Amino acid sequence: MKTIAVIDDDIHIGNMVEEVLVKEGYKVIRAYSGTEAVLLLSVNSPDLILLDLMLPGLSGEEVLSKIKKIPVIVVSAKADVDSKVGLLLGGAADYITKPFNTKELLARIAANLRKFEMQEENRLYAGNLKLDLNTHEAFIADEQLHLTRTEFAILKILMKNPAQVIPKSVMLDRISEDTPDCTESSLKVHIYNLRQKLRDAGGKEYIEAVWGIGFKLIV
Repeated sequence: MKTIAVIDDDIHIGNMVEEVLVKEGYKVIRAYSGTEAVLLLSVNSPDLILLDLMLPGLSGEEVLSKIKKIPVIVVSAKADVDSKVGLLLGGAADYITKPFNTKELLARIAANLRKFEMQEENRLYAGNLKLDLNTHEAFIADEQLHLTRTEFAILKILMKNPAQVIPKSVMLDRISEDTPDCTESSLKVHIYNLRQKLRDAGGKEYIEAVWGIGFKLIV
C-alpha cells in the first residue's frame, strides 16, 4: 500500500483529499503546518507528498527545500506561471492549482508514482552514496563526484554488492561491458583514484582492499 502525505492547513480540503485517497487504496498521513510537516517527514517516508504552499509556520517553499528522494506535488491556489516554474525548478515533481478535479489529482498522483518508481529502478544507493545509471552521475550526499567511466563502472559493481569482497578477476570481467580498456595493472590505479575521490568528498574510506583477494565497499 502506497502512503501519501497530505500537508495542508485547510481541514476541509485535507479531509476531502484523504477520503478520495483512502477509497483508492492509499494510506494517508497528515500535517497542518510547515513545522509539523518537517516533524512528520523526519519519522515517516511516504511514497508521495501533496504540499500546500500557504502554511502556518514554515512555508510550503521552505518545506519543499527540505524534502529529498520523495516526489512532491504542489497543490496551491497560486496559478501564475512564474510560481509554477520556480517550484518545479526547486524540486517539485508536479503542480496542480486549487480548486482541482479529484480525477485529475488521482491521475497526477499515479503518474508521478510510476515515474518515480521507474527512475528509482535505475539508481543505486549505499549509505550516502548514490549512482544514477541513466545519467552516469555519482553523488555523496548532495555533492556530485566527477568520475571517469572506469571509476563509475567500479563503483557500480561495488554498490551492487555492498559489503561483499569482489575479486579482481571478477571485477575486471564485470566492468568489461562498460569499460573494455581496463586491465589488471591499470585497475589498481583506477581504484586508487576512486578511493581518493570518495575520501575527499565523504571524509572517510569507502573502499577496503582485502589483501590477496580484491575490494569491498564500506558503508
